[in-house]
Amino acid sequence: MSVERIQQHFRDSAEVTIEATESLSLPIAAAVDTMFGALANGNRILTCGNGGAATQAQYFAAGLIGCFERERPALPAVALTTDSAVLTALANEAAFEQVFAKQIRALGQAGDVLLAISAAGQCTNVLAAIEAAHEREMVVVALTGDGGGGANDTLTDLDIHICVPSGRTARIRELHLLTIHCLCDGIDAMLLGED
Repeated sequence: MSVERIQQHFRDSAEVTIEATESLSLPIAAAVDTMFGALANGNRILTCGNGGAATQAQYFAAGLIGCFERERPALPAVALTTDSAVLTALANEAAFEQVFAKQIRALGQAGDVLLAISAAGQCTNVLAAIEAAHEREMVVVALTGDGGGGANDTLTDLDIHICVPSGRTARIRELHLLTIHCLCDGIDAMLLGED
């Protein structure tokens, strides 16, 4: 592999990050406020996604339950992507499209927040999860990219859409990870003060 090709990845990533700085800052700040408000009221955050988004959902939940960069009490977060028995049972009995929605109907409460992650905003099971969250009177924070896809039609005015301005999955995932870091840091700053 050429060094130039590798360097181009770095340049492309930096370009998308700089482009997204202005457009994503306000929705990320709104998401921090919403998530902090839910946690302060005794609610929790549920999160879901497929493939790379599933690992990001788990990483986010770990950052709240454990710690991000500073020690603090554990915060209630549930990654709906981790229980293989539940996932396979639901996929077998209903359809894979419902694996997150059924968990939300069982676990979600009014005032909870759903962090829904989908690079293109098109995953049918993530869109079904958003609809189930609305049924449970939950606010949705959606991390998407590539224009937002079907999430644009599923989200309401009460939800927060953080849509990465790129069509490349690698760039979208990179900005989703940075967004997750901003969310964890923002929640910590609200709880512990800025350091």
